[in-house]
Amino acid sequence: MAAKEQSIADIQAQMSEEGFWDHQEQANKIMQELKGLKNIVEPFMECIRRVKDAKEFLELEEDDKSLEEQLADEAALLKIKIDALEIEAHLNGPFDNANALLSINAGAGGTESCDWASMLMRMYVRHADSKGYKCEVIDILHGDEAGIKNATLRIEGEKAYGFLKSEKGVHRLVRISPFDSNKRRHTSFASVEVIPEVDNDSEVDINPSELRIDVFRASGPGGQSVNTTDSAVRVTHLPTGLVAQSQKERSQLQNKMQAMKVLRARLLALKVQQQEEVMNKEAGDKQKIEWGSQIRSYVLHPYLMVKDHRSGVETGNAQKVLDGEIDPFIEGFLKTKPEDRDKRLKARGNDDV
Repeated sequence: MAAKEQSIADIQAQMSEEGFWDHQEQANKIMQELKGLKNIVEPFMECIRRVKDAKEFLELEEDDKSLEEQLADEAALLKIKIDALEIEAHLNGPFDNANALLSINAGAGGTESCDWASMLMRMYVRHADSKGYKCEVIDILHGDEAGIKNATLRIEGEKAYGFLKSEKGVHRLVRISPFDSNKRRHTSFASVEVIPEVDNDSEVDINPSELRIDVFRASGPGGQSVNTTDSAVRVTHLPTGLVAQSQKERSQLQNKMQAMKVLRARLLALKVQQQEEVMNKEAGDKQKIEWGSQIRSYVLHPYLMVKDHRSGVETGNAQKVLDGEIDPFIEGFLKTKPEDRDKRLKARGNDDV
């Protein structure tokens, strides 16, 4: 805390210097850093103060029922605040403060998987709304009959990536299919990718000669909202084969800028992944949770249960989860050590929930 308090003092001194606001973009970044530091330090110091006050009340040694009730209420409130601080303490990665780019891809299984992918998209949109995040669909490909084949959401908010990075992996749904006239039980899969949105001045260099840019007409289920111009943009990074596209905007230029943002983020994620693979190789036996690992199961038949296979967190209220209440799973992921997550996934094997 002492180091963070010193950083706050240094930034405040910097803000008072002449010419601080001459470079607006840089000043905004510094202000964002100051806000993040204050959001850690101020709640922490408030908890310290309230614990001290509560201890002073205890030292009064008065046989007062109302005082006991007041202290019990204060203890319960402090537990909530300290639990929240504990979660914040886990969000110390280099990109945890960034906005999130969340992509959903339907697995094999046709209409079933496309419908499941659209259910996941609804879950993340509702979760973003409940957290006060700004959520926008920047790219979507609808299924042939129902649902979506894939979609990319841009989720903007404080520590959006830090929280949502826990959703990366394969999500499984077990239910009675609404598309099966024989009412049989089906298992569907969809994968979720979460990467941080990065600034244009990040450490990723993109050579324009290594890009292929295609324009096409935005797709949609039909109706007046379908774009009638070739404004959608797809950008392919030829050396890696990574692809990013955007069709949200009506302007081709704006879609290109958005697609480049997504591509830059994916290139950075690839770079980080490659660095991690080198470190894991040097570490010897250290296991890594692979992208294809099934992280969570949503069972709607023959019983109701949602279970995260990395943290062990589970609930019988599947509908609330599908309505966006995924905070318990996010918190469980953040509190579980990486090696413990890996052990749980290995122990689970191919068993059902």
